[in-house]
Amino acid sequence: MTRTWVSNLFFLFSLAGTNVVAQTSLGSLDDLLKLVQQGRSTENAENLMREQEFMQNKASQQQLLEELRNERTGLEAESATIEQLFGSNEQAITELREQLDVRMGSLKELFGILQQVAGDASGEFDSSLTNIEYPARSESLAALAEKMGSTTELASLEDIELLWFELQREMTEQGKLKKFYTRIVAANGDEINREILRVGVFNVISDGKYLSFNPETGTVSELLRQPAARFVETARRLGEADSGVVAFGLDPIRGQLLEMLVQVPTLRERIDQGGTVGYIIMVLGLVAAIIAVFRFIELSIISTRMAVQKRNSAQPGRDNPLGRVLQVYHENRGIDLESLELKLSEAVLKEAPKLTHFNIALKVIAVVAPLLGLLGTVTGMIITFQAITLFGTGDPKMMAGGISQALVTTVQGLCVAIPAVLLHTLVAGRSKALVEVLEQQATGMVAEYSEKSHKPPMS
Repeated sequence: MTRTWVSNLFFLFSLAGTNVVAQTSLGSLDDLLKLVQQGRSTENAENLMREQEFMQNKASQQQLLEELRNERTGLEAESATIEQLFGSNEQAITELREQLDVRMGSLKELFGILQQVAGDASGEFDSSLTNIEYPARSESLAALAEKMGSTTELASLEDIELLWFELQREMTEQGKLKKFYTRIVAANGDEINREILRVGVFNVISDGKYLSFNPETGTVSELLRQPAARFVETARRLGEADSGVVAFGLDPIRGQLLEMLVQVPTLRERIDQGGTVGYIIMVLGLVAAIIAVFRFIELSIISTRMAVQKRNSAQPGRDNPLGRVLQVYHENRGIDLESLELKLSEAVLKEAPKLTHFNIALKVIAVVAPLLGLLGTVTGMIITFQAITLFGTGDPKMMAGGISQALVTTVQGLCVAIPAVLLHTLVAGRSKALVEVLEQQATGMVAEYSEKSHKPPMS
């Protein structure tokens, strides 16, 4: 019982944190008491060491705290000094600025104007054609404008002279035709060094072609599409001329008119805008023109032969309608008057279709052409409404194709119909005139035959 109590007590001391571990069995209560006394002595020594260490740390921490408080006091004093110095400096700067404004007087306004002029000139020079030859001046003027915009720097006399010089040079170059070499971008994309002619600040040409200048990249390039031939011809003559007055297609707004001019569609492009319906209308117009020319030539030849035949009615020929009608008259002079009249009427009726054939074709083309134009108009409007349905009305270019087809086909139909009507009228009138000549001659021959057959005998 005693050993059991001792074992339980030893277990409790172990849970309380003692560092004594029994590896062997205890002999008696004296041994246990001695063991407890040894453990208490060890713990007391350790606690004492901990207390001494804590006191030492407390002293050092207190010392560190005092040092930090002293440092904070010094920084607060320094901050107050700096704030006082900052306030006095601000007051001094304000007083100096007031003195500067008073001393500058009207010069301040002058420098403001110089700054504005330098900035405006830099922007204008960037887009000027003279910038091809003098590309560095824009940067100089921009730097000058920035310098004059600063409150710490003033423009010097050299700066003012630079601005005056650049403005004077720009005005001088506006009235000059100047040739010089520079790199240009050809129409095929190659960069080549070529001589160009600058016409003031309006146009740039080379080898009889107009060039364009891109201010953003500073490059000179050939136009992918040149204006009309008459303008290109003036550019060629000006490039080859050494002196004298040469007519030249000048763009007074520095290339903007030229850009719009090259976008104007040619006749071929306008025809292409009509689409399939437009091509059909043009084919009909060509057919009408061929028929009209053919009929004019044919009727002219027939008219000439009939005129010759009228002067020689005694010898009818087979190469013209009047001669064939006269042949019928001479072959049937022995019959009665009524039969002869019928024979001549039959001959005239046989010749009339030969004189009026193809006239109906011209009339049909004159009627069909505007109808096809109307068909193209409806088709173009359908395309336009489809584009509006898909893309809306934000971009007019999406609707341009349908509108172009609608308008171009209408114009094509009218351009074919109006000449076709005129040609049909002329050809039909010419044919009708020849048929009337045949009818008149036939009627005259019947009247002459009637007079001969009813003439009283000689007494």
